[in-house]
Amino acid sequence: MANSLKFNKEKKIEIVQYCIDHNHDYKGTAEFYGGNYAQIYNWVKKYESKGADGLEDRRGKRKPEEQLTDLEKPNVE
Repeated sequence: MANSLKFNKEKKIEIVQYCIDHNHDYKGTAEFYGGNYAQIYNWVKKYESKGADGLEDRRGKRKPEEQLTDLEKPNVE
């Protein structure tokens, strides 16, 4: 069954902290918040590696120009 719940950054942080506080119980966290085990697992990994900024939705956002490769730069203009 597909789960189409949307969570903002603050709610994701709350969910991740709950999961971490409960010994990385991804299944229990998913059941408690009505989320998806795999998604919560991914959020925890992003949070642990990049902090809260790792949970920000980046879909549709452009890279900062300093991060573009030489091949990507001509396509920006």
